[in-house]
Amino acid sequence: MPLEPLIKKRATDEVYESLRAAILSRFFLPGQRLMAEDLAQELGVSLTPIRHALQQLAVEGLVEIHPRSGTYVASISAEDLAETFEIRLALELLAGKRAITRANAKNLQRLHTLLAGLRKAVRNEEEMKHHEALNLDFHRALFEVAGSKRLSDLYESLNAHIQIARIHASEGPRLPALRNRLSQEQAEHEAIVKALEAGSLPQLETALRAHILRAQESLMAALSAREAQGLTDEASKKKKR
Repeated sequence: MPLEPLIKKRATDEVYESLRAAILSRFFLPGQRLMAEDLAQELGVSLTPIRHALQQLAVEGLVEIHPRSGTYVASISAEDLAETFEIRLALELLAGKRAITRANAKNLQRLHTLLAGLRKAVRNEEEMKHHEALNLDFHRALFEVAGSKRLSDLYESLNAHIQIARIHASEGPRLPALRNRLSQEQAEHEAIVKALEAGSLPQLETALRAHILRAQESLMAALSAREAQGLTDEASKKKKR
């Protein structure tokens, strides 16, 4: 989808939100160069809010600014991803520790509603995007139960890096990979909710750890396969020269 012109009175924040969404929605791909002049023209703003937004994205780790060569959408290495998941696990375990004493009928019903949505079949790209959005909402809901805005903000920042890794690892069709893990993912989510309902912290920690480590293993395997394919493609190109 093309970028839409913005309302200039809130240009800096809107530029940041627009560019961040474009990166996380795969409109801009890892390694792609971002030209400030082109972005300013597309969004209908001056260069100043574009530059400020790119600096914010650089702090968040979503873009890399190289003074002599330009600004690029960030990529993420397997080592970076492992560290990101290590921090994510610690954050979700801490959120779980807080949530276990704060869970009530209202927020548990919210989690069950999300589980019902996640149970639905995924048959096409549109349904896949809806499923991925619900999946993110499920984890956000856990942090909401925990009742800590700081933990939620840290999770959002980490999740942006995980999204970058998913984009980098799966530039090909993503639907088959999602279908292959749907039943396991659903069982893991249900185990998390069941532990919250039981008020069992050990059960919740076990469920969270199993879910996050499985997700890490799956994504790291996809990232490694993608990088290996990239090396193979590059070697093939060199042979043809």
